[in-house]
Amino acid sequence: MPNRKPRPSQPGRVTLSEIAARVGTSAITVSRAINAPHLVSEELRAQIDAAIAELGYVPNRAARALASARSESVAVLIPSLSNTVFTELLSGVRDVLYAEGYRTMIGDTRYGAGEEESLLRAYLEHSPDGILLTGFDQTDAARELIARSRIPVVHMMELGPPGSYAVGLSQVDAGYAITMHLLERGYRRIAFLGAQLDPRVMQRLSGCRAALTQAGVPYPAGEILDPTPSSIGIGAQMLERLRSQAPDCDAVFCCNDDLAHGVLFECQRQGIRVPQDLAVAGFNDLAASAWTCPTLTTIATPRYLIGSAAATMLLKLMRSETPEPAQIDVGFSLVAREST
Repeated sequence: MPNRKPRPSQPGRVTLSEIAARVGTSAITVSRAINAPHLVSEELRAQIDAAIAELGYVPNRAARALASARSESVAVLIPSLSNTVFTELLSGVRDVLYAEGYRTMIGDTRYGAGEEESLLRAYLEHSPDGILLTGFDQTDAARELIARSRIPVVHMMELGPPGSYAVGLSQVDAGYAITMHLLERGYRRIAFLGAQLDPRVMQRLSGCRAALTQAGVPYPAGEILDPTPSSIGIGAQMLERLRSQAPDCDAVFCCNDDLAHGVLFECQRQGIRVPQDLAVAGFNDLAASAWTCPTLTTIATPRYLIGSAAATMLLKLMRSETPEPAQIDVGFSLVAREST
């Protein structure tokens, strides 16, 4: 009977057997060369690599997941793919997980709990080995999905209730710290500008209010809360609204640097001197904040560290280890610059 080349199990999919036939070895050896290359001679590995490249072989991760009970993937849900804060966080996640052979399924929730729930349902169909979530504002249905899946979960950016695993910082304490800085600089008519109004923004506002209350300062001098997605343009518009609402305001704490940049640009356009007429503070310490004119006072948050530490914690959970501590507070730092 004439020899026949092995046929792919799916139309167009190259199999290990086809690669083995091209090289003149067994499918088991090819699999070993791919998954444990140190067990195969350098010469044979080179031949197998050449055959893989020539035939266009792509590993079947679904089959490997069934065989090993591991998907070698992690679901990562963040509020925005365009926000530098979260792209830096993703860099930390990726660097840790990729080094351990994991790939990420990244979902953009657009700051919506409903969208997050929908993405969770879709990703759970792929049986990820772990899940990284931003914050703790999941829907009840999403929490139930996670509990039933029994898949390890680590939360990022915030610290949560006992029994949860998280890497983040106290947004309340950070809001308190920057408001105290304004008070210590002598400002008393302090306003707050907030956009997007996700839980972290509202926690910063809570810290701001606590500092003003503690100082016995009348509050609010001005407070504008807008659910519109944050942007430089929204910051500029908010300054106009603030000047109408509280014309004697002498300082403004913006919930993030995007808004603060918009305020600075609008102050320049209107001839409002910063900080002589109005002090401006932001949050997150984006790269541009060190180069605005004047340079922006803000809160620096270690986003890369949050991502890498959360991924490291998740790896331990996926190995059935118990991370200690269960909650890691990475802290923050006040960066005082010219704008205050």
